Amino acid sequence: MEQLKPSAPNSSPLTPIGFLERAATVYADCPSIVYNSATYSWSETYLRCLKVASSILSLGIKRGQVVSVVAPNVPAMYELHFAIPMAGAVLNTINLRLDARTISILLHHAESKLVFVDCQSESLVVEALSLFPPNSQRPLLVFITDDEFESSSFNRTYEGMIRDGDSNFNWVRPESEFDPLTLNYTSGTTSSPKGVVHSHRGTFIMSMDSLLEWSVPKEPVYLWTLPMFHANGWSYTWGMAAVGGTNICLRKFDAKAIYTMIRNHKVTHMCGAPVVLNMLSNVPDGSILLERPVHVLTAGAPPPAAVLFRTESLGFIVSHGYGLTETGGLIICCSWKQRWNKLPASERARLKARQGVRTPGMAEFDVIVPESEKSVNRDGKTLGEVVLRGACVMLGYLKDPEGTSKCMKNGWFYTGDVGVMHPDGYLEIKDRSKDVIISGGENLSSVEVESVLYTHPAINEAAVVARSDEFWGETPCAFVSLKIGLKEKPTEKDVIVFCREKLPRYMVPKTVVFKDELPKTSTGKIQKFVLRDMAKKMGSTKTSRL
Repeated sequence: MEQLKPSAPNSSPLTPIGFLERAATVYADCPSIVYNSATYSWSETYLRCLKVASSILSLGIKRGQVVSVVAPNVPAMYELHFAIPMAGAVLNTINLRLDARTISILLHHAESKLVFVDCQSESLVVEALSLFPPNSQRPLLVFITDDEFESSSFNRTYEGMIRDGDSNFNWVRPESEFDPLTLNYTSGTTSSPKGVVHSHRGTFIMSMDSLLEWSVPKEPVYLWTLPMFHANGWSYTWGMAAVGGTNICLRKFDAKAIYTMIRNHKVTHMCGAPVVLNMLSNVPDGSILLERPVHVLTAGAPPPAAVLFRTESLGFIVSHGYGLTETGGLIICCSWKQRWNKLPASERARLKARQGVRTPGMAEFDVIVPESEKSVNRDGKTLGEVVLRGACVMLGYLKDPEGTSKCMKNGWFYTGDVGVMHPDGYLEIKDRSKDVIISGGENLSSVEVESVLYTHPAINEAAVVARSDEFWGETPCAFVSLKIGLKEKPTEKDVIVFCREKLPRYMVPKTVVFKDELPKTSTGKIQKFVLRDMAKKMGSTKTSRL
């Protein structure tokens, strides 16, 4: 056949920003954002974004320059996911729970020209800018505020930019679909965050793929418990515009607030790390049952089967997936088979705890032995590194060609995650490569030990890291927090005996440390590098051979 070439009519760059323009027509009068007593329609949200985008350009921001946001899940945070790219700029959402020093490093590294700052983070960002190197250019600041907050240090406000903006603004479309859309810094489970750059094309495909895989219908009611700054809310910031969803925004939340929002707004969908599931399933009275099912998508860390079982018993329908900041959302999901519904609840939870298979938009994935680059046996036992390729993989790390080439090689993106392939083709993550514990020459998965610990009736949270041992080299060290209101608290010996009944001897924790709460990132991931430092300071154990 004749080889025809692309032309202008069939090669307009893909971008998720167009979802909003369409929503303003299709879902014009439907609610787009609900926050406290305020409700906006999709036509209103579109106009607000156009005005903000025009105001950004009026400040001298040029195409491809970085504009940052430090804010929780408030309406401005949602709108800026569209408004900043509509000005031709690159969106950079920053974890608002980082300290001033780290935020200073990120803003300087990104060369951010403008920062939108939420009222409750004002002093944090002002301090961060004071730590900039001498004679370096500081970004302009815009204040995001609820009605009850005012600022004397900012002369620009978000609502002021809307008021002064142009409602007829012709938004800036990407010249190429590979133009950068977002700059996201890795979440902080390691001590050295990297700047991950995603394109318009990759984000468009991720957004559509995420809606398809989760079977999101038109006009869902979506509760924002997942921080929008975390991989842009796994792409559902843009995805909700594609389906005309209602975004229920929360500045902060706990289990009571979530259940209240579900009841008051008839929430249909929400996302969150396993820590959110743990929160929902550990309500003090244990008597909360949903009036109607709520779909929950969880990822960020392998969820213990026990937590999945408890959450679904309350009426939540849990879907489980896997992704990284470097993929912009979930690219592997535990796609459910109807025949599994006939299995006992405990077996269903075990199957659902697996990460699953690639989503339709991801080209390929595999589990390989890095040394040989060969696929591992599909036996559910042989460990290897998870590798990916597809449109949703990042363009690369900002200003870090060495880091980019280290993880993107041989036609694959190397995730650094260790997993197994089951005979049915489903992936199960066993650990991060740095979290695998080598005890007496045996590789053991901290995740497997944690899953057993979560079945203990008194344990609320659990994390396992390596502690040096004079004989075995390393042994498992468990850090746990206990549930509130226990009449009798377990001892270290009690927990060890519990694990001995359920695990091979070499996998049983030799040390158990009780903490009021385990250190976590703002997205709910337990910071194992902090726990590893604690274990290191404890010194070596002196375990005997038997």
